[in-house]
Amino acid sequence: MGMITFFLVGLAVHVVFFLSIFDIYFTSPLVHGMTPQVTSLAPPASRLVLVVADGLRADSLFTPLPNGSSRTPYLRSVIEEKGTWGVSHTRVPTESRPGHVALIAGFYEDVSAVAKGWKENPVEFDSVFNESRHTWCWGSPDILPMFAKGASGDHVYTYTYPAEEEDFASTDASRLDTWVFTQVKSFFQSAKSNSSLRASLLQDKNIFFLHLLGIDTNGHAHRPMSQEYLDNIGLVDTGVAEMVSIVEDFFGYDGKTAYVFTSDHGMTNWGSHGAGHPSETLTPLVVWGAGVHNAQRVTEPQPYNDKYVQGDKPMWKYRLSMCVCLQADIAPLMASLIGVPIPVNSVGVLPLSYLNNSDLFKAESMYTNAIQILQQFKIKMTQKKETTLSFLFTPYDKSIHIHFLSSVSCQISLCQSLIAHSLEGLVYYHTYDRFFLGFSVLLGFVGWTSYVVLVILKTHTNLNRHTSRLKQVGAFSAILLSLSPGTYYIYCLLPVLVWYSVLKDSLCCPQVVSFFHRAMLTVGLAVLSLWPLLTGLFDKAKFHSLSWFLGCLCLATFPLMPVVGREPNIHLVTCAGLLTLITSACYLWTSRQRAPLHLSSRQQFVMQMLHVAVCAYVPYLTHSSLQQKQGLPLLNQIISWTTLASSMLVPLLSSTRLFHRLLSIFLSLTATYLLLSTGCLKSFLHLFCLLPSFDPASVYCFLTVFNPFIMGGLMMWKVIIPFIIVMCTFETIQVLIVLIVSVIHKHKFISISYSISHYVIVMSMTIFLMLLSVLTHIFTSKRLFLWRKPKMHFP
Repeated sequence: MGMITFFLVGLAVHVVFFLSIFDIYFTSPLVHGMTPQVTSLAPPASRLVLVVADGLRADSLFTPLPNGSSRTPYLRSVIEEKGTWGVSHTRVPTESRPGHVALIAGFYEDVSAVAKGWKENPVEFDSVFNESRHTWCWGSPDILPMFAKGASGDHVYTYTYPAEEEDFASTDASRLDTWVFTQVKSFFQSAKSNSSLRASLLQDKNIFFLHLLGIDTNGHAHRPMSQEYLDNIGLVDTGVAEMVSIVEDFFGYDGKTAYVFTSDHGMTNWGSHGAGHPSETLTPLVVWGAGVHNAQRVTEPQPYNDKYVQGDKPMWKYRLSMCVCLQADIAPLMASLIGVPIPVNSVGVLPLSYLNNSDLFKAESMYTNAIQILQQFKIKMTQKKETTLSFLFTPYDKSIHIHFLSSVSCQISLCQSLIAHSLEGLVYYHTYDRFFLGFSVLLGFVGWTSYVVLVILKTHTNLNRHTSRLKQVGAFSAILLSLSPGTYYIYCLLPVLVWYSVLKDSLCCPQVVSFFHRAMLTVGLAVLSLWPLLTGLFDKAKFHSLSWFLGCLCLATFPLMPVVGREPNIHLVTCAGLLTLITSACYLWTSRQRAPLHLSSRQQFVMQMLHVAVCAYVPYLTHSSLQQKQGLPLLNQIISWTTLASSMLVPLLSSTRLFHRLLSIFLSLTATYLLLSTGCLKSFLHLFCLLPSFDPASVYCFLTVFNPFIMGGLMMWKVIIPFIIVMCTFETIQVLIVLIVSVIHKHKFISISYSISHYVIVMSMTIFLMLLSVLTHIFTSKRLFLWRKPKMHFP
């Protein structure tokens, strides 16, 4: 097999293994064919208003100000006098689409929705909006359309502002929320003179949805502790108070409106979300109006109460009862309040503590919830049974059935138990094939790794000459073992297992630990810094050995820094640019004898160094402009995109001499990296270390209007840049690439058993390095000529 064929086969194998993780772990949890379930008793509310303050943290809403007052006086009064409050727990990923799907549809969406960019529904799903008679929505164009698209019929109406309004450089992002409140006010005002609209509004089972994006946008742009973020919360409180007054006035204060105020996710102190930190997963929940309990005073301490409610002033010297629930539980709560079927794929459990109704209504509602989830379990079981050989099928071992008891409290308890068992059964059948498929992939890894080892041995040793002899020895050994007592197998296999355990723990353990504790990388780099001393190179090349020692120690500091949470320090840009220029000048000076520069090369390096200086200054200008709320300057944007587009082209114009090409690559990619970093990582490329930040502010030199694909692509390019520089250096030392791949193969076997995310990272690294090796070969060995001198022909 030729090397090209071997490379293509290896790439195909790793792509298949990479994709396998999505079939094994990220399949859709949805099943279809269930009958919608609804309580036969009259609901307490005729309509429901859902307000989602995107990106609002629980503590930002509930925690009193230092003087004992509240930045949200209206919602504070609701909590104290006429509503029930609590904290809802979200799930990872704590992003807008998964959060809204959990709130409105009651289930946790699979990861394929992220691949769709949250613009489309990868699988159609039921929702509370779909089950309503009418739903009117106001807010972001990223969220509202997906619920209108998934609704049957034409009864979900959406009103959105242009996508260009979602600008992180906006002078005041709270205007997005002001737009929503203004539209709602105009809507009800126009309904007074529109008889057909008024008739629709007066019907039951209606929902009004207000999606407020201003808090999230201000949090990304200015951080959650900023005055802009906190002022936006106050604006939302005022807007909710006015909106409630308008709604109540329109419906004549009939007491038939229920209100739900919550958030889709929280936000970290540094303005990001998506992971599982409590600041991201704890969201506020305030429910009031028809069918909802009033505030209850309690004396015993409750979770979060002391943090979110208790203050120093006399007005806070009591505790209010609170209810903790999961985010998906809000969907059955909203459905029960207005009497519509619970979404058929909902896995939420009705939080009875919010309901203020008869015990019979609570029991009927829980029974409906139990039947709705039980139907999913039965269909899931039937589907799995039909796709599995009968003699291999193992059913869920807990019997799931329902009894009718005279006691209402016993009936509620039984329904809750039924729901718990049904949810366990759903997980059981959803992950039914996971172990078998995972074990198959593991065997594939073992086979491929064995084949790679064979190829390496055959390529770099004289294994081919002794192939026939080895076959004879192998055959003889197999016959001998087949005729030997069983203890012989133990004697042969035991040393293999023991040495495998020793090597695995001694060689792979530090690598695996580095996944969870990055300080392990610091230890490794500190040990690596001693390499010149241990090998005797220090006596032969003191200057280079000292540079190696200091460089490794500087690198060792980066894993000790936090991955996220750093405040941007734009002033480091100038320092990083200066460091780049000094480093490049030193390289040119030390190499002037062994690699003299031609005039054209000297001119190109001077231009590239000037370009780096400009790129070091652009983030400072951008930051200053954004701080003054003047938006992203057009010139800065042009420079940034031009730099990005030319970063892979300019090095190809330089000489193919190794030193000259590597320096050109370094300067070109450093210019782009300076534009994509916001703090101490500006100096990171000089040390060849990967610890990039996924702060949205990293891309503000390129764009500020929210676009997940472009922003994500730019941040991923920042991650790739250090790999390109290192791989270009490794291109001259091919053996190192083999060692890297072998280390990654060790990671694979360990990462499968630890974490899916680590597995995906390792597989992506393997595929990426294989592709990058081809790219860097072209990048370091090819040259482009924009013009050539005409050839002269002499007689």
